Amino acid sequence: MGALMKHLASVLVVALAFLAGAGQAAAPAAASTAATTGATTAVAATTAGPTLAQMVGQKLVVRMDGLTPSADLLGRIRRGEVGGVILFGSNITTRAALIALTGKLRAAAAAGGQPRLLIAVDQEGGSVKRIPWAPPTLSPPQMGRIGSTSTARYQGAITGAALKGLGINVDFAPVADVPSSTASFMYRAGRTWSFSSTLTAALSDAFASGLWSKGVVPSMKHFPGIGRSPYDTDQVAVTFWSSKATLAPALRPYRTAISHHIPMIMLSNGRYMAYDTVNAAGWSHAISIGLLRAQLGFKGVTITDSLSGAAYSRGLATWTLAVRAARAGTDMILVTGSEASTRYDYQKLMAYASSGWISRTALEASYARILALKAGL
Repeated sequence: MGALMKHLASVLVVALAFLAGAGQAAAPAAASTAATTGATTAVAATTAGPTLAQMVGQKLVVRMDGLTPSADLLGRIRRGEVGGVILFGSNITTRAALIALTGKLRAAAAAGGQPRLLIAVDQEGGSVKRIPWAPPTLSPPQMGRIGSTSTARYQGAITGAALKGLGINVDFAPVADVPSSTASFMYRAGRTWSFSSTLTAALSDAFASGLWSKGVVPSMKHFPGIGRSPYDTDQVAVTFWSSKATLAPALRPYRTAISHHIPMIMLSNGRYMAYDTVNAAGWSHAISIGLLRAQLGFKGVTITDSLSGAAYSRGLATWTLAVRAARAGTDMILVTGSEASTRYDYQKLMAYASSGWISRTALEASYARILALKAGL
């Protein structure tokens, strides 16, 4: 128990230091008190810094096989090799079963003295709704036709309350992509709000605010926008050849959300020649750091879209893109292959981090942002 308290104190000191440096609101008084308790030990731990295993483990968000967590997955969570778990429809049956499932995942992190586990779903509404009985009760196109920010905020709030009651603390929503025409894949899938970037910005920001008001992390996606693509970027290696001026309206929803302190942004699997001629957004330093942080001022957590399909469409191993994303400074890495494959992704990330190929400075910066997000839940 003493080791657990030492670790928690260390985690909180790092998170509070990040929050102070970022100029954000102070953490709750309870967190401050916990950090003060055993201060000598905590200061010693943070002086030494987190281990590579801790920093790499917190970066990974993985999928779960089956309806109940395997002993192997629970062991990885206990050891801190996983920072989050994404649930799909194949993992979900009844409300009671889902509550039991998320309880086991959380308990594994607590038993290992790890930071709070992120448990995520894609609950956009409409065609992408992993929990069929839970809100939102309106799809993004329906809310777009209504055009009311109060409606969008209410839908976000009831979705957040429902997810929190199920033990889920992250919603990979809202979509902020602005379709350029009816040929847009996202439009045809019924996942966009409007052809207007201004209305998309207002409604997606309102939905995100509703989620966050209930303690569920919204993750706006897919930066810097995939609304112009006629193809699914999870299945096709999409390149956007448009100029910065043409792409600029797609940034409007993110500018709005960043001004309201959106806590998480998901990067797309598309390549944007105007910003980076080599790398897709999820593993592009120019986009995740240069554009999103330096130009737009984002201070929260970045996460890749699933790298599993992106790697397959490019004829690459998933871990290759995971390493590139970590090198680029992307905070969290979403991999949705089998549990065995994501265990291997972790091992490869550890190997490259140990060799120095992944910068420790970048790992520490991401680790601080991730812990700050978790401390605020």
